[in-house]
Amino acid sequence: MNKILIIGSVASGKTTLAKRLSKKINIPWYELDSIVHHQTPTGRYKRTAEEQIEVLKEIDKAGAWIFEGTDRKSYNCLYQMADTIIFLDTPLWKRRIRILTRLLKQKLGIEQCHYKPDFLMLKMMYKWTRDFEQNRSRLEVNLKLYNEKVIRLSDNNNLNFP
Repeated sequence: MNKILIIGSVASGKTTLAKRLSKKINIPWYELDSIVHHQTPTGRYKRTAEEQIEVLKEIDKAGAWIFEGTDRKSYNCLYQMADTIIFLDTPLWKRRIRILTRLLKQKLGIEQCHYKPDFLMLKMMYKWTRDFEQNRSRLEVNLKLYNEKVIRLSDNNNLNFP
Protein backbone atom coordinates (compact mmCIF):
# COMPACT_ATOMS: atom_id res chain seq x y z
CA MET A 1 0.00 0.00 0.00
CA ASN A 2 1.25 3.51 -0.78
CA LYS A 3 0.90 6.15 1.89
CA ILE A 4 3.08 9.10 0.98
CA LEU A 5 3.71 12.27 2.96
CA ILE A 6 5.26 15.18 1.06
CA ILE A 7 6.65 17.85 3.37
CA GLY A 8 8.31 21.15 2.50
CA SER A 9 8.18 24.89 2.78
CA VAL A 10 5.85 27.28 0.98
CA ALA A 11 6.50 27.17 -2.79
CA SER A 12 8.80 24.15 -2.64
CA GLY A 13 6.76 22.28 -5.28
CA LYS A 14 4.77 19.96 -3.00
CA THR A 15 1.44 20.32 -4.82
CA THR A 16 2.99 19.82 -8.24
CA LEU A 17 4.78 16.69 -7.05
CA ALA A 18 1.65 15.36 -5.29
CA LYS A 19 -0.48 15.84 -8.42
CA ARG A 20 2.13 14.13 -10.61
CA LEU A 21 2.53 11.17 -8.24
CA SER A 22 -1.21 10.84 -7.76
CA LYS A 23 -1.73 10.58 -11.50
CA LYS A 24 1.20 8.21 -12.02
CA ILE A 25 0.32 5.71 -9.27
CA ASN A 26 -3.42 6.37 -9.23
CA ILE A 27 -3.99 7.21 -5.58
CA PRO A 28 -5.74 10.28 -4.14
CA TRP A 29 -3.83 13.28 -2.85
CA TYR A 30 -4.86 15.80 -0.22
CA GLU A 31 -3.62 19.27 0.60
CA LEU A 32 -3.01 19.47 4.32
CA ASP A 33 -4.01 23.14 4.24
CA SER A 34 -7.50 21.98 3.26
CA ILE A 35 -7.55 19.64 6.25
CA VAL A 36 -6.57 22.51 8.56
CA HIS A 37 -8.73 25.19 6.90
CA HIS A 38 -12.03 23.49 6.16
CA GLN A 39 -14.32 24.99 3.50
CA THR A 40 -18.02 25.00 4.39
CA PRO A 41 -21.00 26.61 2.65
CA THR A 42 -20.70 29.51 5.12
CA GLY A 43 -16.94 30.01 4.63
CA ARG A 44 -13.59 28.66 5.75
CA TYR A 45 -12.77 27.86 9.34
CA LYS A 46 -9.73 26.46 11.07
CA ARG A 47 -10.21 23.00 12.52
CA THR A 48 -8.77 22.28 15.96
CA ALA A 49 -5.76 19.98 16.15
CA GLU A 50 -8.04 17.20 17.39
CA GLU A 51 -10.45 17.68 14.48
CA GLN A 52 -7.54 17.62 12.02
CA ILE A 53 -6.25 14.34 13.43
CA GLU A 54 -9.72 12.78 13.20
CA VAL A 55 -9.99 13.76 9.51
CA LEU A 56 -6.52 12.33 8.84
CA LYS A 57 -7.43 9.05 10.55
CA GLU A 58 -10.64 8.74 8.51
CA ILE A 59 -8.73 9.23 5.26
CA ASP A 60 -6.08 6.75 6.41
CA LYS A 61 -8.74 4.06 6.99
CA ALA A 62 -9.73 4.30 3.31
CA GLY A 63 -6.32 3.04 2.12
CA ALA A 64 -3.60 4.59 -0.02
CA TRP A 65 -3.08 8.35 0.02
CA ILE A 66 -0.71 11.24 -0.64
CA PHE A 67 -0.71 14.15 1.80
CA GLU A 68 1.25 17.27 1.03
CA GLY A 69 1.89 20.33 3.15
CA THR A 70 4.15 22.17 5.51
CA ASP A 71 5.22 20.67 8.80
CA ARG A 72 2.69 21.21 11.62
CA LYS A 73 2.58 19.60 15.04
CA SER A 74 -1.11 18.78 14.51
CA TYR A 75 -0.30 16.17 11.90
CA ASN A 76 2.88 14.63 13.23
CA CYS A 77 0.93 11.33 13.24
CA LEU A 78 1.41 11.25 9.45
CA TYR A 79 5.13 10.58 9.86
CA GLN A 80 4.30 7.27 11.50
CA MET A 81 1.36 6.46 9.18
CA ALA A 82 3.30 7.11 5.96
CA ASP A 83 5.16 4.39 4.08
CA THR A 84 7.28 7.06 2.38
CA ILE A 85 8.13 10.60 3.48
CA ILE A 86 9.37 12.97 0.81
CA PHE A 87 11.09 16.11 2.09
CA LEU A 88 11.06 18.59 -0.76
CA ASP A 89 13.93 20.91 0.19
CA THR A 90 13.96 23.34 -2.71
CA PRO A 91 16.63 26.09 -2.52
CA LEU A 92 15.48 29.23 -0.70
CA TRP A 93 16.15 31.53 -3.67
CA LYS A 94 13.88 29.41 -5.88
CA ARG A 95 11.06 29.39 -3.31
CA ARG A 96 11.23 33.18 -2.97
CA ILE A 97 10.86 33.61 -6.73
CA ARG A 98 8.00 31.09 -6.85
CA ILE A 99 6.09 32.93 -4.12
CA LEU A 100 6.11 36.16 -6.13
CA THR A 101 5.37 34.35 -9.40
CA ARG A 102 2.48 32.49 -7.76
CA LEU A 103 0.88 35.75 -6.57
CA LEU A 104 1.16 37.27 -10.05
CA LYS A 105 -0.41 34.18 -11.65
CA GLN A 106 -3.24 34.25 -9.11
CA LYS A 107 -3.88 37.96 -9.66
CA LEU A 108 -4.03 37.34 -13.43
CA GLY A 109 -6.42 34.41 -12.97
CA ILE A 110 -3.94 31.88 -14.38
CA GLU A 111 -3.68 29.96 -11.11
CA GLN A 112 -6.42 29.28 -8.57
CA CYS A 113 -6.09 29.51 -4.79
CA HIS A 114 -8.18 29.05 -1.64
CA TYR A 115 -7.25 32.44 -0.19
CA LYS A 116 -7.27 36.10 -1.18
CA PRO A 117 -4.13 36.74 -3.27
CA ASP A 118 -3.04 40.14 -2.00
CA PHE A 119 -0.03 41.92 -0.54
CA LEU A 120 -0.82 40.66 2.96
CA MET A 121 -0.79 37.04 1.76
CA LEU A 122 2.47 37.67 -0.11
CA LYS A 123 3.96 39.06 3.09
CA MET A 124 2.68 36.05 5.07
CA MET A 125 4.17 33.57 2.60
CA TYR A 126 7.58 35.18 2.96
CA LYS A 127 7.14 35.15 6.74
CA TRP A 128 6.21 31.43 6.69
CA THR A 129 9.27 30.75 4.55
CA ARG A 130 11.48 32.58 7.05
CA ASP A 131 9.80 30.70 9.93
CA PHE A 132 10.40 27.40 8.14
CA GLU A 133 14.11 28.14 7.86
CA GLN A 134 14.33 29.24 11.50
CA ASN A 135 12.47 26.10 12.71
CA ARG A 136 14.13 23.66 10.32
CA SER A 137 15.78 21.82 13.21
CA ARG A 138 12.37 20.64 14.53
CA LEU A 139 11.55 19.14 11.13
CA GLU A 140 14.98 17.51 10.94
CA VAL A 141 14.38 15.84 14.31
CA ASN A 142 11.09 14.38 13.01
CA LEU A 143 12.72 13.21 9.80
CA LYS A 144 15.59 11.57 11.67
CA LEU A 145 13.10 9.45 13.64
CA TYR A 146 11.81 8.00 10.34
CA ASN A 147 15.05 8.12 8.37
CA GLU A 148 14.53 4.68 6.76
CA LYS A 149 11.50 5.95 4.84
CA VAL A 150 12.66 9.50 4.03
CA ILE A 151 13.50 10.64 0.51
CA ARG A 152 15.13 14.09 0.27
CA LEU A 153 14.72 16.06 -2.93
CA SER A 154 15.94 19.49 -3.92
CA ASP A 155 13.55 19.68 -6.85
CA ASN A 156 10.14 18.19 -7.61
CA ASN A 157 11.31 16.94 -11.01
CA ASN A 158 13.99 14.51 -9.85
CA LEU A 159 11.92 11.71 -8.33
CA ASN A 160 11.77 8.38 -10.11
CA PHE A 161 8.93 6.58 -8.37
CA PRO A 162 8.03 2.97 -9.16
